[in-house]
Amino acid sequence: MSFGFLGIQYGFGLQQANMSPIYRYLGADEAAIPALWLAGPVTGLLIQPLIGAMSDRTWSNRWGRRKPYFLIGAVITSIALILMPNSSSLWMAASLMWILDAGLNIGMEPFRAFIGDRLNSEQRTLGFSMQSFFVGFGQTLANLMPALLGIFGLVMVADAGANHIPDMVKYSFYIGAFAILASVLWTVYTTKEYPPEDLEAFRRENAEKGVLHVFTEIWDALREMPTTMKQLWWVKFFTWFGLPLMWQYLSLAIARHAFNAPEANMPGFEEGNAWGGITFAAFNVSCFMISFFLPAIAKKITRRGTHALFLTIGGIGFFSMLLGNDKYVFLYGMILVGLAWGSILSMPYVLLSDSVSPKRMGVYMGIFNGFIVVPQIINMITIPFLYKTLLGSDPRNALVLAGFCLILAGVSSFFVNENQPQQSE
Repeated sequence: MSFGFLGIQYGFGLQQANMSPIYRYLGADEAAIPALWLAGPVTGLLIQPLIGAMSDRTWSNRWGRRKPYFLIGAVITSIALILMPNSSSLWMAASLMWILDAGLNIGMEPFRAFIGDRLNSEQRTLGFSMQSFFVGFGQTLANLMPALLGIFGLVMVADAGANHIPDMVKYSFYIGAFAILASVLWTVYTTKEYPPEDLEAFRRENAEKGVLHVFTEIWDALREMPTTMKQLWWVKFFTWFGLPLMWQYLSLAIARHAFNAPEANMPGFEEGNAWGGITFAAFNVSCFMISFFLPAIAKKITRRGTHALFLTIGGIGFFSMLLGNDKYVFLYGMILVGLAWGSILSMPYVLLSDSVSPKRMGVYMGIFNGFIVVPQIINMITIPFLYKTLLGSDPRNALVLAGFCLILAGVSSFFVNENQPQQSE
């Protein structure tokens, strides 16, 4: 049921570990990198609520409700992954980032609703924890792929082509294109979806409301948002204002502090980028390992307590990166952050799915993505200024700011009511 999520997260893993270095290879200024990451949150903000509302109103006897969107997203993503490492200019890479994120968002949002559709309240903690496993596993493969390709003779030294992007990065993206299509097709052909209880009434209602009613659905869902979902806003705000700093600046911090290479043309920058992939792999291994234990921990200390605990551990992981310039300091810190990542990918979605109507599962999952992307947009607008002032133009200080944000998110978790019943409509 969640196997297709592995391929989608392989794509996210490639993006997260490689886009900042790719931008630097193409001549981007370090302070401007957050603005170049705007593609992800903006496309998510626009696409996910629409896809959620549309999939709520979709039914095909052959393809089901959510699966058509899995497949469309996978095709778009695969094309973008093939083209991305062949970008000849910064504007081309930035444009492909928009297309890549559109495909990833089209495919990802229905997978969240898919779990809510098929599992009851007691099963959802395990279901979303399993998605955390596939997120961690898929992104681990993406992060390790350059190192694995190195075993077969591909090296991290930039090639002599126009964009100077190493061959092992290019082949990692090509493999990702195949992996996404293969894993999504596996889910599409091996899982079934439940039709609406009254299929004729469902189709009649859709025909009466018309295509444009999808926008009314989003507006009505916003007005009638359940209390638990509103309370999750601050948890998600602090989490997702801080977390993008990791993808934007971790590899650059490692190159600067562990390999003494603050510029892309310096010896050691490629090694720093490669070690960044290793630390992201450790981060994702930590994520999928903790996913097995999250349901049992949540039973003992509640879901919100579990989330608060692991967010705090993640904050400590970021703070620990100040303890030295050895590359292993970053590795050990990312293992702790990976524990938080496992909870971030599961606990909020369990809390949300238990508070909303099954009829609106897709649209609310899409709107909930706004709780992720709005903080990211704020991050990417403000960080270019803060980076040169508050953060002293040091990428490691950006990671410390991420740690403070996770601590604040953990505190906010205690203000979430996890016992609110689902809406009836």
